[in-house]
Amino acid sequence: MSNLIYVVDDDKNISELISMYIKKEGYSVKIFDNAEGVLAYFNREKPDMLIIDIMLPGIDGYELCKKIRMTSDVPIIIISAKGDDIDKIVGFEIGADDYISKPFSPRELIARIKSIFKRTNAPQNTNKIKIKDILIVIDERRILHKGKEIEFTSKEFDLILYLSKNANKAYTREQLLKEVWKCNLDIKTRAVDDMIKRIRKKLQNCECEFDITTIWGYGYKVES
Repeated sequence: MSNLIYVVDDDKNISELISMYIKKEGYSVKIFDNAEGVLAYFNREKPDMLIIDIMLPGIDGYELCKKIRMTSDVPIIIISAKGDDIDKIVGFEIGADDYISKPFSPRELIARIKSIFKRTNAPQNTNKIKIKDILIVIDERRILHKGKEIEFTSKEFDLILYLSKNANKAYTREQLLKEVWKCNLDIKTRAVDDMIKRIRKKLQNCECEFDITTIWGYGYKVES
């Protein structure tokens, strides 16, 4: 069965163009022109990814992203005419996996989609990292605590993996934005702090010994 992608945009021309390119790549598509429709349908047929425009009537794309993140770790790509760094940061802070500014090339969007699916649909097997009481199964993109999987978003997994691969080394927020988000920004943002807060909550709910340590005045690290 092909991956199902929700396209959420109130501009019919844009949503149909995106849909056409996505279908050419063999993915299934369902189009929505408002957030309410997505939320009403979400549990009936869960998507493998959402592409969400920010400027939606009623509930906007940011709020939709927040609501989805309350119950699901499904990958989310935000598309928006707002291309300023601060708008991108808001998208990352609320849990988006990627952000593309309009106008954009459909080929670029397809490349971003494939990149995310390549990570999330990685073939099963091999490379593992064991730190304290968690096991990171890299090729399967799974994190296990005492044999039970903890659900993380794609970007949360990337952050945990990066810090774990470089255990005992401290990184600044700016370094993590560059290495994990592939984002160079000169403005202050809580994207890293907010994501680590979400990660810690999930770890605490499972009573994990593994944690991300705060280096006050500097950044974060994972201790092995």
